[in-house]
Amino acid sequence: MFGRIAQLLIKEFLQLKRDKSARFRLLIPPILQMLLFGYAATFEVFNVATAILDQDHTQESRALVAAFVHSSRFEVTTVAATRKEIENAVEVSNAQVAIVVPPGFSELLLKGQSAPIQVLVDGTNSNTALIALGYIGEIANSFGQAHALDLAQRSGRALGQPLVHVDVARRYWYNPNLNSRWFFVPGVIGTLVLVTIVNLTAFAIVREREVGTLEQLLVTPIRPVEFIIGKTLPFFFIGLVEVSIVAGVGMLWFKIPFVGNPFLLLAGTCLFLLGTLSIGLLISTICTTQQQAFASNFFVLNPMFILSGFSFPISSMPHVLQWLTLLDPLRYYLIIIRGTFLKGVGIDYLWPQMLALATIGLILLTLSVMRFRKSLD
Repeated sequence: MFGRIAQLLIKEFLQLKRDKSARFRLLIPPILQMLLFGYAATFEVFNVATAILDQDHTQESRALVAAFVHSSRFEVTTVAATRKEIENAVEVSNAQVAIVVPPGFSELLLKGQSAPIQVLVDGTNSNTALIALGYIGEIANSFGQAHALDLAQRSGRALGQPLVHVDVARRYWYNPNLNSRWFFVPGVIGTLVLVTIVNLTAFAIVREREVGTLEQLLVTPIRPVEFIIGKTLPFFFIGLVEVSIVAGVGMLWFKIPFVGNPFLLLAGTCLFLLGTLSIGLLISTICTTQQQAFASNFFVLNPMFILSGFSFPISSMPHVLQWLTLLDPLRYYLIIIRGTFLKGVGIDYLWPQMLALATIGLILLTLSVMRFRKSLD
């Protein structure tokens, strides 16, 4: 048995050695995609096009405007003179955010009262709008606190009264600088491996059936189970190599820290590959042509990506979809890879994810083998 499987493994690796385009697809695209997604996938927002209308024209209003001008989060593209100009800037998408400083702004500040400003936001992209509003709130609050402290110092010293204020000491665990790449890049590793391994497994077996070599192999002494093992095991090793490559790019290029146990990550990766190989094998038993396999991959992989929690919080999904995410291997692997990379958690925390991956992988593999046998009959 092991001799026949070994011969099939040798055949697969020799075929991979002869196919230069396949070697290129296995190495270069994952690295390029890691670099692309690493830079593009982020929750942070910079250089938001901003229009400003200062109707107060005082030292205080100009100081507030300067706080937005000197922030890397906003880029002032329009300095309006009238209300109509600022509304037009938002309407024609010259500005995503418009800030209006009303008359009497400085007068209210000098009296120690709340001084409101108006913010108009293009809500077409709701995510960017909410993040930009948060940045505006932080800048406005910082400006207000600095002005209130200055006013309190002047009035307090003049009256001989002590100054009392509350300082908030913030400490961010696991990601001190709140760098969203530290969250996204480990997720990109799992996503790239999922897409690559499912495609490789599905297309490899379908290609054998399509060109007629599958029947030729099965009339040899090799048994169907041995054929499945020998056909999918090379992709398991390829998956391990790809994880090592893209993880190395993430750590060396994007400076993503790895503080966990590498053997624990290896165990989780092996269980995840078991599930992805089973998905590809199941697709290959259903499809008879490579075009069908290509279409089926889109039907399977896109929902897995969306339901995994890679970029959309699972807790924000409807309850029905939250239950559906329990069938997604990528969901559990993202917890494992992010937990080992950033938090350094151990098996006592990750064993439920490991168990879920093992269960899903064994069930899918059993269904795949049963379906493969049926398709041969």
